[in-house]
Amino acid sequence: MPDEGYERGLSSRQVQMIAIGGAIGVGLFLGAGANIAKAGPSLILMYALAGVIVFFIMRALGELLLYRPVSGSFAEYAREFMGPFFGFVTGWTYWMLWVVTGMAELTAAAIYVNFWFPQVPQWVTALVFLATLYLANLISVKLFGEIEFWFSMVKVTALIGMIVIGLGVVTFGFSQAGETAAVSNIWGHGGIFPNGIGSSLMTLQGVMFAYLAVELVGVTAGESEDPEKTLPKAINTLPWRIIVFYVGALSVILMVVKWTEFQPGVSPFVAAFAKIGIPAGAAVVNFVVLTAALSSCNSGMYSTGRMLRGLAESSEAPKMLGKLNAAKSPALGITFSAALMGIGVVLNYVVPEKAFGYVTSVATAAGIWTWLMILISHILYRRAVDAGRLHASSFPAPGGTICSWIAVAFLLMVTLLIALDDDSRISLYVGAGWAVCLTIGWTILKRRNAQLVD
Repeated sequence: MPDEGYERGLSSRQVQMIAIGGAIGVGLFLGAGANIAKAGPSLILMYALAGVIVFFIMRALGELLLYRPVSGSFAEYAREFMGPFFGFVTGWTYWMLWVVTGMAELTAAAIYVNFWFPQVPQWVTALVFLATLYLANLISVKLFGEIEFWFSMVKVTALIGMIVIGLGVVTFGFSQAGETAAVSNIWGHGGIFPNGIGSSLMTLQGVMFAYLAVELVGVTAGESEDPEKTLPKAINTLPWRIIVFYVGALSVILMVVKWTEFQPGVSPFVAAFAKIGIPAGAAVVNFVVLTAALSSCNSGMYSTGRMLRGLAESSEAPKMLGKLNAAKSPALGITFSAALMGIGVVLNYVVPEKAFGYVTSVATAAGIWTWLMILISHILYRRAVDAGRLHASSFPAPGGTICSWIAVAFLLMVTLLIALDDDSRISLYVGAGWAVCLTIGWTILKRRNAQLVD
C-alpha cells in the first residue's frame, strides 16, 4: 500500500460513521421540501431509484479501492485507465464539487439559524460558520474523524428518533397532527404522482444532489487504518442506509403531513414536527439539520484539501498545495478551498433566496461527472482484468460491468433532465465554462511539463 505521507488516523468506527453520515445531508433535510412540492409522494420512489444507482456506483468504486487504495481515489483511477487529462479534469472537478457543496451547506446552515434569529442576515451566519470550520480543519485527521463521528451520530440518532415518533403519531394518533396523520396521505391527495411522472423525474437532479458525499469514503482510503476491512463494510451498508434514512424517513414524514402542506426553502422535518406540536420539537429538529449542514461542509474542506494535494503531486496544481503541515494535513489546500467557499457568502448577500438552488445544481453536474468517471474507470479496469493485464480486486462489483453501464445510462438521463429545467440549466452553462478553463489549464500544463503528454 503506498505511503502518501498522511497519518493513517481514521479508525474503523470513524470511517463507518463518515460513510453513514455522508448519506444524510442538506439535500435530504432542506432540498426535499422543494422536491416534495414538485413531485408529491412520488419523491419516495425517486429516492429509491436513485439509491439503487448510487449503490451500483459505490460497488464499482469499492472494487477499484480494493484494487489500489489511494487518497486521490477516483481522480487517480481516471488517470490510470483513461489518461492524464481525465485525471486532471476529474480531480479539479471533484474539488469544485466540494467547494460549491460547501457553499450550499453554508447557505442551508444560515437558513436554519434564521429559524431562531430571523433578524441576522444569512451572509453573516455563513461567514461565521466558514471561519469556524476552516480553523477546525487545520488540525489532525484524527480530530476531523472524531468531529465527523459525533456529527454523524447526532444525525443518525435524530433521524431514527424522528421515524419512531412519526410512526407513533400515525399509529396511535397522538399529537396535534391528530387524525390528519395517516398512511393514506401517501396516495390520498392526488395519487402517488399528483403532478405527473414528468414532474417527478425533474426532481432527480435534486435527489442526486442529496446523495453527493457517499463517495467521500473513497477519499478516506489513504488515511484509513485498515482500508481492506473498513471500506467494503462501509459500502455494503449503503442499501440499508438508503432504505432507512431516505425512503423510510420521507415515507413517515409524508404520512404525518400531507404533501400539499410542504413549501420550498422549509425543511420538511422541521415542518412535520411543528405540525405534530411536540414542545420545542421543531427547534430540536432544526438543530439536527444545522448539524448535518455543518458536517457536510466540514467533510468538504477535508476532501478538497486532499484532492488538491493529489493534483499537486501529479504536477497538475501548484506544488505548494501539496505540502503537509506538522499535523500531516494539507493546510494550504484547505486554505485555498475555504477562501473560494467564501463565494457562497457573497451569494447569500446578493441573492439569498436563490443561492441554494444555484449551488446545488452546479454541484450535481460536477457530481455526475465524478460518478461517470468512476463507472467508466471500473468498466476499463474490468476489461484489463479479463485480458490478464491487472490483478483482480478482492471486492468485485456484483454483475460485473452490467450495473456500471446501467448507472452510466441513468446519469446521462439526469443530465438531459437538468438541461430541460430552467432553474438547473445554469449548471450546464457553468460546466461548459469550467470545461473551457480546464482545457486551457491542461494546454498550459502540457507545454510546461512534457511528461503529462504520455
